[in-house]
Amino acid sequence: MRDAFDLTDRVAVITGGAGLLGVKHAEAIAERGGIPVLVDIAADRAANAAQGIMDRCDRPALGLGADITRPDAVADVLARTLDRFGRVDILIYNAANNPKMEARDEGREWSRFEQFPVNAWDQDIAVGLTGAFLCSQVIGSKLAEQGHGVILNIASDLSVIAPDQRIYRQPGLPDEQQPVKPVTYSVVKAGLVGLTRYLSTYWADHGVRVNALSPGGVANNQDPAFVQRLTNLIPMGRMASQDEYKAAVVFLVSDASAYMTGVNLVMDGGRTVW
Repeated sequence: MRDAFDLTDRVAVITGGAGLLGVKHAEAIAERGGIPVLVDIAADRAANAAQGIMDRCDRPALGLGADITRPDAVADVLARTLDRFGRVDILIYNAANNPKMEARDEGREWSRFEQFPVNAWDQDIAVGLTGAFLCSQVIGSKLAEQGHGVILNIASDLSVIAPDQRIYRQPGLPDEQQPVKPVTYSVVKAGLVGLTRYLSTYWADHGVRVNALSPGGVANNQDPAFVQRLTNLIPMGRMASQDEYKAAVVFLVSDASAYMTGVNLVMDGGRTVW
């Protein structure tokens, strides 16, 4: 059974690779013997994150800067990955915009649905969904051509439930100025699950498995009042630690899940059960 989790020399392209969870996904790949390619809009951050993986895990890694909303940039990522390592086995789509709730636009609460800017909608959809489409089209097509590979889309518990906007409330603000989780976050994450299901059947006869992982909230020095409001919604009574999804990622991209495709694995401390 242990061999089923082995990722020795398998090459995984990870978008949003310099982000909080992107780095953890890369660590998970490297710790099981794989080779992570960390792709991020910020080339320097991607390079630094890759160097950190090499230092900690003693495995090869590559950091690439790329705008994954552009087809030519995604094609370049694939070409550079193949040129460096000679293969690609896994795509982990982790890129997403996730703006801070306290951000303001000219004194108005921009995140509320009634005044959510069209340009913010376009940017969020471009990174969260168009990028997933393009990476799947370019890298997924390579996996299908070679007859094997895995795509893992990182969704969210908010792909299956609506955000509870009460946890974002700030004291002293009228209702029309209260911050909320933007509409695009739910739309993007639900869309990723839809893309997962579509591709899982589309490429099933080409040896490509496609699944989604829906994490819950990850502890990252958030405001204690927010943490308390959120954990009140979670049966396990806490947020996830930053390392807590690594084993699930390894399971989903390794042969341990060889008979699993089209599934959205929700790992949220039980929040979606209540």
